[in-house]
Amino acid sequence: MSPGTSSFADFLGDHQPDLLPGRRAVPAGNAAELAPHGTTIVAATFPGGVVMAGDRRATMGNIIAQRDIEKVFPADEYSVVGIAGTAGLAVEMVRLFQTELEHYEKIEGITLSMDGKSNRLATLIRANLGLAMQGLAVVPLFAGYDLDADQGRIFSYDVTGGRYEETAFHAVGSGSLFARGALKKLYREDLDAEGCVTAAVQALYDAADDDSATGGPDLARRIFPVVHVITADGGRRLPDDEVAAIADRIIAARMQRPDGPAAALT
Repeated sequence: MSPGTSSFADFLGDHQPDLLPGRRAVPAGNAAELAPHGTTIVAATFPGGVVMAGDRRATMGNIIAQRDIEKVFPADEYSVVGIAGTAGLAVEMVRLFQTELEHYEKIEGITLSMDGKSNRLATLIRANLGLAMQGLAVVPLFAGYDLDADQGRIFSYDVTGGRYEETAFHAVGSGSLFARGALKKLYREDLDAEGCVTAAVQALYDAADDDSATGGPDLARRIFPVVHVITADGGRRLPDDEVAAIADRIIAARMQRPDGPAAALT
């Protein structure tokens, strides 16, 4: 009946290690083309919070494996995690991370700090290094509202579990180069929540315009990006109709200017 460690991953490793993704035996060789991969995720801060958005496409080589996959998930009340890389392992890692944060809160009686949460996620990624070396990499993007610092924060990672805090905005996935390029021109420090969401959706649109693995808004099927907004009041996923309204405005404007809005020179 001893409560033991506050880390659920450590507890699982002691009692049922085969349930941890990184502990499973995988045949030799590269398995990158055998499993669906998800991209692209963008995040941006605004005064009073942070936004994270992800497209809905998963690919398997040159095939679209799924058109409506969800890649952005709440980690807890004040943070979200977006996934890029091997979809199945990434979703499993997110579930383990969610349980890790909940387990810590139950054992310790308090929630982890933002730095503590980001470090725990880095540990989970590091445990997946063996699979990453065989092409089954998971590279999440983590963001949340830091109640102590009273601001939104963004953390990126590499496949070895390296953790890096980002300033203002960031993107991961195959379309990240184009998404970051768009955000460099569209992002302003004085954006409100709606403006920040619009900039994120614009960035995903630009990523889809140049990266075949990133899916743009699907008007025929009414499939739109998943968007989460986190503030001091907690996090919430924007309803599909709100995201659809923003996407419809962006697409209508692109009919007149396909390359998107021009950024001010000053």
